[in-house]
Amino acid sequence: MTDQTLSPTASILTLPGKLLALLPGIALLAVIGYAGKFIEQSISAYGKANHVALPNIEYVLWAIIIGLIIGNTVRLPKIFAAGIDTYEFFLKLGIVLLGVRFLLGDVLKLGGVSLALVAIELVMALWLMTVIGRYFGLKPKLVSLLAIGSSICGVSAIIAAKGAIEAEDEDASFAIAAILGIGVFGLFAYPVIGHWIGLSDQAFGVWAGLAVDNTAEATAAGALYSDVAGKFAVLTKTTRNATIGFVVLGYALYWAKQGQAQAIGHKGKFLWEKFPKFILGFLAISLLATLGVFDKQQTSSLANLSRWAFLLTFAGVGLKTNFAEMRRQGIRPFVVGALGELLITAVTLGMVVVADDLIGL
Repeated sequence: MTDQTLSPTASILTLPGKLLALLPGIALLAVIGYAGKFIEQSISAYGKANHVALPNIEYVLWAIIIGLIIGNTVRLPKIFAAGIDTYEFFLKLGIVLLGVRFLLGDVLKLGGVSLALVAIELVMALWLMTVIGRYFGLKPKLVSLLAIGSSICGVSAIIAAKGAIEAEDEDASFAIAAILGIGVFGLFAYPVIGHWIGLSDQAFGVWAGLAVDNTAEATAAGALYSDVAGKFAVLTKTTRNATIGFVVLGYALYWAKQGQAQAIGHKGKFLWEKFPKFILGFLAISLLATLGVFDKQQTSSLANLSRWAFLLTFAGVGLKTNFAEMRRQGIRPFVVGALGELLITAVTLGMVVVADDLIGL
């Protein structure tokens, strides 16, 4: 009988093949992202050439719209799947590189304000989703996943919590579908609301970072508003993401005490495993920028690379949003998610407005 076990050398040789498998999907992300940028620039150029005042629709929105259309109307060959899934990697890479545009003093200054707002948002979101979920009679672990997802970082938090509390795959699918559906709505609605009430760029960025669940959608919402808003949305959302380990640990301990999840052994190790490591990369780049390690040209190049990484991210957000799958998940999780997010949106907006008026964001 032939031994099918691959040797270490054979495993190493498969690495180029694995990287090659990513190229079609990454190329598709790049084409969609560049198409969004091309449309934005073409509309702007047409308006200037013909002296017509046209709305400035950012490339972010165009990339997401193109991705949504393709993702929901075209059955893409499987060859694209692996590369498309890298959009979350490009999101994290973009956030790390964005650190070059923040001096550490600015990060710490905003971090203090954001930390207070994040703490309030965290407790409020967990409580609201739990109360509403129980009222609608959702399964307890589904309620936990919705609460965790809405309070921290959407899909990433749900995935991290699923294994920790030993939730069923179906519960995770319901929670993810609800969070994604609501996130898409917020992505388009929040910039409109922000402009309508006249939020400053920084205030809107903080609000987007507090109220939008998924990091990719929070980043996109901020970028749709302005470049400055996008920066502050990332910074606030990153502060919020940093709490994931503590919240998931708390829920894991609760369900273990109920006899419905495995007991946690080493709590410090658990926290480190759940902590989003890209936050450390963001702070490291920010520290290097503060110390003057990068000259002006290098800073500009790194910032430009960050924008390109986000371009691929936004294309991926559109491609990975499947409306048909969301419809199949049922209505109750969406109702609970929508009610909870509506209240979270209103309260966080009030928090930001008050904070901006009293202390200035």
